Amino acid sequence: MPEQKGHDLYDFMRQISSEMSAEYDRIQKRATEDPGTAGDQGEENWAELLRGWLPRTYQVVTKGRIISQYGETSPQIDVLVLKGSYPQRLFTKKLYLAAGVAAAFECKVTLKASHINEVVDNCVKIKSLYAPRVGTPYKELHAPLFYGLLAHSHSWKSAGSTAEENIEQSLYEADALHVSHPRLQVDLLCVADLAAWTTMKVAFIGPHQVPAWAPGMIALYGRNGCATSSYMGHTRDHHSPEDPQVPHFTPIGTLISHVCQRLGWEEPSLRDLADYYRITNIGGSAKGSLRTWPSSIYSEEIQSMVEAGKLSNGKAWDEWSMGFI
Repeated sequence: MPEQKGHDLYDFMRQISSEMSAEYDRIQKRATEDPGTAGDQGEENWAELLRGWLPRTYQVVTKGRIISQYGETSPQIDVLVLKGSYPQRLFTKKLYLAAGVAAAFECKVTLKASHINEVVDNCVKIKSLYAPRVGTPYKELHAPLFYGLLAHSHSWKSAGSTAEENIEQSLYEADALHVSHPRLQVDLLCVADLAAWTTMKVAFIGPHQVPAWAPGMIALYGRNGCATSSYMGHTRDHHSPEDPQVPHFTPIGTLISHVCQRLGWEEPSLRDLADYYRITNIGGSAKGSLRTWPSSIYSEEIQSMVEAGKLSNGKAWDEWSMGFI
C-alpha cells in the first residue's frame, strides 16, 4: 500500500470537529436560559453534519417517532435518517415507518452518565420494533436499523477525571443491564471533542478455531464456543506505543466512517465509499473488551452451521464472515 500522506479528508475531519466545538461554545452561553432551545440547536448541528456527509439519496430529519408494521411506536428520537425509498408525502408527519428508517440518533449537548443508560434502554425498545432477521450470521446479529448517541462534549472535565473510562464503564454496565441479544446493542457513541465507541461482533469462536498454542482461550470462549461483541473505543489515549492512535484521528471521522460502513451492509451502493473511508483510516484504531454470547442466540439452522465452522474469514461484505463491524 502506498505511504499515506496528508490526505485532504483528514483536514476535513479536523475542520468539522473545530466547527462542532465552536457550536458547543455558542450553545452553552445560553443553555441555562433555555435548555430546550439549546438541545434543538445541538440536534440540528448533527443533522446538518449527516446531511453533508451521507449520499443525497438519504433524507435527514429531526424530532420524530418510529412506527412498526403492527402500529407500535418508539420513544421520540432526535435525528432520523430516511432511506431513499421513503415516501415523500410522509416526510413531515413525524411518525416514520420503520421499514423506511436507515438510522436513528439521540443527541446530547453535554453527555452525562445517566444519558448512556437511557440511550441503551431506548435502543432496546426501538430495535425491538423490528422483527429478528434470520438466514445469515450478519442478519441475526444486527437489526436493520443503525442506532447511536451523538454528543458535542461531556461532563467529566474536572482535574483528574477519566472521561473515557467513565463513559466506557457506563456503556458496558448499561449493556449488561438492558441488552439481551447482540442485535439490540447501541451501534455507536460519539463525543465530538473526546472519543467514539463502535460495536464489533464476532459470529463464532469455537474449539476448532482456538489455536493449539493458546489453550487458555477455552476458559474465555467455553468448550462449546460462543459469539462475542465489543464496544471498540476509538480514543486518543487508550493505545500502547506498539499500537498508537493515528495522528489524524477525530471522533467525527470515526462517526462518518462507521455509519457508512454499517449502512453499506444494507445498501450496497454505499460500499465503495465505505471502503474508501476504511482504507484512508479516518476512523482511527480501536480496542475494547469482549462480551460473550451463547450460540443459542442464533436460529437453529444458523447455530448448527456456525458451530460447524461454516464461516469465511476476511472476505469483504460477506454475511458469513467471522467478524463484523
